[in-house]
Amino acid sequence: MPFRPVTPEKLSLAVIRQIEQLILRGVLRAGERLPSERELADRLKVSRPSLRDALSQLQENGLLTARPGAGVYVADVLGSAFSPALVELFGRHDEAVFDYLSFRRDMEGLAGERAAKFGSDTDLAVVQAIFEKMEHAHGRRNAEEEAQLDAQFHMAIIEASHNVVMLHMMRSMYELLRGGVFYNRQVMFKQRTSRTALLDQHRAINEALQGRDPQGARNAIETHLNFIEASLADQQKAARNESIAQQRLQHETEN
Repeated sequence: MPFRPVTPEKLSLAVIRQIEQLILRGVLRAGERLPSERELADRLKVSRPSLRDALSQLQENGLLTARPGAGVYVADVLGSAFSPALVELFGRHDEAVFDYLSFRRDMEGLAGERAAKFGSDTDLAVVQAIFEKMEHAHGRRNAEEEAQLDAQFHMAIIEASHNVVMLHMMRSMYELLRGGVFYNRQVMFKQRTSRTALLDQHRAINEALQGRDPQGARNAIETHLNFIEASLADQQKAARNESIAQQRLQHETEN
């Protein structure tokens, strides 16, 4: 008969599984500090030796990292998604920007559909709360704050889609965007017309999500990313034209 004796599970294994799930689901994020050993053991209702065993194993697995005198942190597991050489290559070639936007359009369109279908009321409440912050930031004309909220808004949609592979892949992509590898998001918020258009686009995305309209959410996300693509193409063209104009001016003043 295919039966085996049931053996009690070690507490440390139960702790490992719980922390792994929190990292997998994106609840614990890269660089986030875990509570102190005493507090964490109390929350998990396990002994400190069992907790130490679990934390040690998670460090060996590369999911946690200990910083002497500072505590235990979630490891930057996204850091290896792209090699430094590839990141550098992305930054040197304009075509990578538009391939990146095309990829985002496909992935985020799907995430928007999934969020409208499968996101919980709490998931959508998070999206709503971030959008309301975006509205307040719009009135303050703070490009940096608007850019940060923009990233949070899009990430909240990915999280609401409840697909852990998409979640970690897109977090890795957003890290490159935040580092300015593809383009500087803050530039998009400096012109009044762009700022207003971007807010209206995010409003349309939010309304479709709150209305549980999967196709409407996909369409609104695609419209938003098409606008960004066109705006970046215009900026690049304007930069090229300005370079040529400066050459002409230099030529005229030298002759």
